[in-house]
Amino acid sequence: MLKGINPLLSPELLKVLCEMGHSDTIVIADGNFPAETMGKNGVVLRMDGHGVPEILAAILEVFPLDQYVEKPVSLMERCEGDNADVSIWKTYDRLISEAEERGTSVIQKLERFEFYEEAKKAYCVIATSETSQYANVILQKGCVL
Repeated sequence: MLKGINPLLSPELLKVLCEMGHSDTIVIADGNFPAETMGKNGVVLRMDGHGVPEILAAILEVFPLDQYVEKPVSLMERCEGDNADVSIWKTYDRLISEAEERGTSVIQKLERFEFYEEAKKAYCVIATSETSQYANVILQKGCVL
């Protein structure tokens, strides 16, 4: 264990976060997300037993969001006609506002299949046990200044 490092940040996850370079992306996926399919060209990390918000909070403690793009955080937009509860997005707003001086202005919503196309390009996909629908998040890495 390391002092000051959230215990959710396993050695494997810390290694991945360190390997990622500027503009690389990481997906934190809910339990319904096809993580193995989308992540077949990158790294897939299993974090079963954990939800997206706790992993997002831990990653944001050490992960700089890309300061050179307007929207370095992407969420999967709810499909038209789907009334799924997306109250988890309020949690994301809070966590991102706490970690990022630009606040929630860094968040964009991508249509489901557009989100999938971006996820296929990610350096890493983290598979979680999150039960909320539309709880997927893509983070784009910035530079440590």
